[in-house]
Amino acid sequence: MSRIGRLPISVPKGVEVTIDGQDVKVKGPKGELSHTVAEPITVSQEDGTITVARPDDKPENRSLHGLTRALLANLIEGVSKGFAKTLEIHGVGYRVQAKGSNLEFSLGYSHPVVVEPPEGISFRVEKPTLLHVEGIDKQLVGQVAANIRSLRKPDPYKAKGVRYQGEYIRRKAGKAGK
Repeated sequence: MSRIGRLPISVPKGVEVTIDGQDVKVKGPKGELSHTVAEPITVSQEDGTITVARPDDKPENRSLHGLTRALLANLIEGVSKGFAKTLEIHGVGYRVQAKGSNLEFSLGYSHPVVVEPPEGISFRVEKPTLLHVEGIDKQLVGQVAANIRSLRKPDPYKAKGVRYQGEYIRRKAGKAGK
């Protein structure tokens, strides 16, 4: 059995899970999410817990077992608590400011870079060099944070750029002088 796939998912109070064949809908205080489970995997609910099962031990089914359980657990956590990624900006003159719901970055380019949030994502600027990407969909929060980081990736020589909070940048030595 999959170590992750066999674990039951507990449904917290205030979260409602609806299973209709292969479609799973999760509704909670922060919003509503849905997921379509891959064909051989089955999902059942009893007494406030959700269990994921697979029909046999084929490699495809084994990999889908743990994946499906993790995705469903992320749906439940997202509608109850939400997800957030924190980004830091390092560099002289590099900053971010909120313009309505959009973000405007000054990252050393000749123009400011404006980022609009997709539906279900909100931005919170704590300081001109610290921002939070928040939402209920874990995949979407991670993708938006990665897109923002790609605007100016951290430089290995001077460590300037946009990075995740706590991310370690391996520094390289510059040219050897004469």
